[in-house]
Amino acid sequence: MTKKFLTITICTALFLNSCKETSRQEKDQTTINEAVNKSNDEIMLSSSTDKNGKKLEISINNTKETATLNFNGEIIELVGQKPASGIWYKNENYELRGKGNDLELTKNGILIFEHKDDIVATSLKNKKNETLDMTFNNTLGTVKVYLNGGEQIDLVAEKAASGIWYKNEQYELRGKGEKLELTKNGKTVFEN
Repeated sequence: MTKKFLTITICTALFLNSCKETSRQEKDQTTINEAVNKSNDEIMLSSSTDKNGKKLEISINNTKETATLNFNGEIIELVGQKPASGIWYKNENYELRGKGNDLELTKNGILIFEHKDDIVATSLKNKKNETLDMTFNNTLGTVKVYLNGGEQIDLVAEKAASGIWYKNEQYELRGKGEKLELTKNGKTVFEN
């Protein structure tokens, strides 16, 4: 009888301690969630690399209109300015300007970091007088395609044995040399 009583007491203690631990974990998670919810700041993170391999890490707080940069291990705080387009942040020594993925960082008016995407635009016509306009972003591995001036078709590069291969869920663009084919759901919609 004593053995049963001792077993029941130990099981009850373990059960109560288990409930207490779950409650503590729930409380900790609630505290974390409250802290995250209190910060309604819209923060965007990005990084870029220049042609020399230098990396610029950027944290933009759109709510506070500030940017924090990490460049060569130095943390740089900048305040948002009013650009005509793109981004513009500065402080007394540094200035960050950019549009799209292209960025320039200057220190005391001297360019210390620059990133520009490798963009190639081309246009093809076929025997049916159809036009295929393409803007390749070789840095990102993407292409924007316009068939006969129609809607924009965004495609992403795939690994091709040779030539080019870009695709999305509906379209594929394949080619080698001067030959190019755009297909939609497996059917050719442009070929030169």
